[in-house]
Amino acid sequence: MINVFSKSLLFISTFLISSLAFSAEQGSSSLLNLNMILSAPAIFSLVTFTIAYFFVMTEEFSHLRKSKPVVVASGIIWMAVVITATKNGISYDSINYTFRHVFLEFAELFMFLLVAMTFINTMTERNVFQRLRAWLVTRGFDYRKIFIITGILSFFISPIADNLTTALLMCAVVMAVGKGNKKFICLACINIVVAANAGGAFSPFGDITTLMVWQKGVIPFFGFFSIFVPSVVNYIVPAAIMYFAIPKENPEKSSEEVVLKDGAIVTIILFLLTITLTVISHQKYHLPTTFGMITGLGVLSIYGFFLKKKSLKTNSTIEEKFDIFKQVGKAEWDTLFFFYGVLMCVGGLSAFGYLSYTAEVTYIDLGPTVANILVGIFSAIVDNIPVMYAVLTMFPEMDQGQWLLATLTAVVGGSMLSIGSAAGVALMGQSKGNYTFFGHLKWTPVIALGYAASIYIHILYNSDKFDNIPIVLG
Repeated sequence: MINVFSKSLLFISTFLISSLAFSAEQGSSSLLNLNMILSAPAIFSLVTFTIAYFFVMTEEFSHLRKSKPVVVASGIIWMAVVITATKNGISYDSINYTFRHVFLEFAELFMFLLVAMTFINTMTERNVFQRLRAWLVTRGFDYRKIFIITGILSFFISPIADNLTTALLMCAVVMAVGKGNKKFICLACINIVVAANAGGAFSPFGDITTLMVWQKGVIPFFGFFSIFVPSVVNYIVPAAIMYFAIPKENPEKSSEEVVLKDGAIVTIILFLLTITLTVISHQKYHLPTTFGMITGLGVLSIYGFFLKKKSLKTNSTIEEKFDIFKQVGKAEWDTLFFFYGVLMCVGGLSAFGYLSYTAEVTYIDLGPTVANILVGIFSAIVDNIPVMYAVLTMFPEMDQGQWLLATLTAVVGGSMLSIGSAAGVALMGQSKGNYTFFGHLKWTPVIALGYAASIYIHILYNSDKFDNIPIVLG
C-alpha cells in the first residue's frame, strides 16, 4: 500500500509542477491584491489563521498534528478570497493565477523536501547516523566534552542534513549518554537546538527558510556563507555560558557497536553528488532546485534496485532488504502538509492585502534593520516558516546585507524559545520530559545575548553588503 501511494504521489506531484508552470505562463501576470484588510471576510480570515496557529503552537499538549488545523484554515481562507474577489468583479483567471502561483511555490518546496527526507531516511536505514551515535557513546567522554562535541557536530552537520535531522541525531546521543541526568540532558538539548539552527543559517540546505530564500533567487548559494561568522557567534556565546552549568561528571561507558549496512557509503556519496548537481543547475542554468533533487532520487532508486537484487541473492533478512519507496513513505508527511497549509494561508492573507500593509508599516516606517530584527523575535513565537514566507511575499526593497540579516534572524531567532523551531519542538518530544519549554525559557536571556551579538557581528563583518542597492529578481 505504501509503495502504491508513494509512487502515485510522486507522479502526481511532478505532473502538477509541470502543468502549473505552463498555466502560470498562460494566465494573468499579476497577483491578486484586494486591499481590503478591514473588510469582514479579511478579518474573518485573519482570525481563522490565528486560531489555526494556536493549535499548531499547542501541539505538544493537544496532540493534534500541526498540519491539520492549517490545511483546513487554508481552505476556509481561500474560499473567503474567492467569494470576496468575485463580489468585487475580479475575474476567475486572476484568482486562479494567484492560487496557482502560491501552490507552485509549495510544489517545488514539497518535491525538494521529499527527496531530501528520502535520502536522510535511506542513510538512517543503512545505519549511517546510528554508527556516528555509537562511536560517540563508546568514547568515554565526560559530560562537558560531550556537550562541546554534540554542539560542534550539530553546527557542522546541520548545513548538510538540515537542523531538524541533526538535532534528532544529537539528541539520541545525549539521551544515550545522559541516562537520567536531567540537568545535563536539558542543557545539552538547548545547546543542540541553538547549534543546529545557527549551523543551518549559512546553508540553503540547513533550514526551510534558507531553502525558500535560495529557491526564490534572492541570495545565491555561496552568498549564504557570508553569515558563517555571525552564525558561529550566535552559537558560541550561549554555549560558552551554559558550559559552566554542565556537571563535572563522567557517564557510564557503553560498549555499543553498530555496523554500516551495505551501500551506506555509496548513499552518502550519491547525496553529496545530488546536492552538487542541484546547486550547479540552479546557480548556473537557473533550473528549479527540484530538477537536481529529483534526478538524484532517480539515481538513488536505481542504486536501490541493485541493492535489493543483491540482498535477494544473499538471502538477507527482511530488515536488510532495501526498498526506496519505503523510505519515501517514511517522510515527514505531517511537516510537508503543514508547509502547504502555512504557505496557502499566508498567500490567502496576502490576497486580502495584509502583507503589503505589513511591509509598509514595518520595512518603510521602522526601517529594514529594525524590521529584520523583529523577524527573528516573531520567529521565536510563531515559527520562522510563515514569517519568512511573509517577508518573501512582501519582498521589500532591501540590499543583500539586509536580506542576509533577515535570513539570519529568521533561523537563529527561533532558538530563543523551544517552540520557535522545528528542532526545538522535536526534541521536546524525543527527550521524554528532560527538555521542556520552561527548561529552555530559563536560558532564553543567554540565547538572546547570542542573537544580539550575531546581528552586531553581521552588520560589522558584512558592512560592504549594506550598499543600499535593492535585490531585484531576474
